[in-house]
Amino acid sequence: MRKIILTGDRPTGKLHVGHYVGSLRRRVELQNSGEFDKIYIMIADAQALTDNADNPEKVRQNILEVALDYLSCGLDPEKSTIFIQSQIPELCELSFYYMNLVTVSRLQRNPTVKSEIQMRNFETSIPVGFFTYPISQAADITAFKATTVPVGEDQMPMIEQTQEIVHKFNTVYGEALVQPKIMLPENDSCRRLPGIDGKAKMSKSLGNCIYLSEEPDEIRKKIMSMYTDPDHIKITDPGKIEGNTVFTYLDAFCRPEHFERYLPDYANLDELKAHYQRGGLGDVKVKKFLNNVMQETLEPIRNRRKELEKDIPAIYEMLKKGSEEAEKVAAQTLADVKAAMKINYFDDMELIHSQAERYGKEK
Repeated sequence: MRKIILTGDRPTGKLHVGHYVGSLRRRVELQNSGEFDKIYIMIADAQALTDNADNPEKVRQNILEVALDYLSCGLDPEKSTIFIQSQIPELCELSFYYMNLVTVSRLQRNPTVKSEIQMRNFETSIPVGFFTYPISQAADITAFKATTVPVGEDQMPMIEQTQEIVHKFNTVYGEALVQPKIMLPENDSCRRLPGIDGKAKMSKSLGNCIYLSEEPDEIRKKIMSMYTDPDHIKITDPGKIEGNTVFTYLDAFCRPEHFERYLPDYANLDELKAHYQRGGLGDVKVKKFLNNVMQETLEPIRNRRKELEKDIPAIYEMLKKGSEEAEKVAAQTLADVKAAMKINYFDDMELIHSQAERYGKEK
């Protein structure tokens, strides 16, 4: 079986460092590894419209933002097919067929759906499109016969629901769909990077993000305001590592060579943590180190983005080409699905001949 990846993001704004450590960095590694036969990266504008239906211009504008962030992080359209979800009409038809395989109560139990509904205050009036988001995602994944779906930990229930839909479809209609597997970030700290305020989720709406394209001064300002250990008041106080946002970010971003360049007093992160825990190390010093690490990481991404912004028509042309390629693949999957469901009436010559013979005999 071919090894295929499907992944993507909703275009609700510029991408932030949570996206980077949770998926983007890994996508670039996987793209360049040579281990996969095909990589599809989707800008999920149709899914973004499920809770932005009254503000389509927001979604429209942010498609470009996401595409620029993708390319500036190292995703290569020569190696990965980057496309726009709404330009693949076959995904809607697949979603429609899959809806018959999922109950309302099962959707209500989906932890990701439940938390997203609560976060958006949809408890009293949930848009149907948003409620059926896991089914739409199943269509996205299966349309490209994805074998691997790299996601953050919070998206695991969504992929598990896709696996259920695939199993049910194949059981009822025959083995037409590929069962995908979840790929989580290798670094535990990357599975769910917290916001700079220490809250569990980094979110644009909470205003606790560091964006990939932010300027150096703004990055430094945000890092110096980061949540640490509230009980670490004096430098001499022992400090806690657990729940300390600065150290979570260091776990996700810093490498041994960063200590050689910016903090040679310590050999590695373990030494820095040990000093902080026993006391005698201030938060400012640790934050300054993190700032150096983050600036080094984000500078080439920001500079590359500025170069890409000089030729916007080329970005749209890349997205058009990717979308056309993606649609061809989705169309073949849809044909396979309809054949399995036996609703490909005009292509089913056996059906036509048998019916002709039946009615011929009756006459």
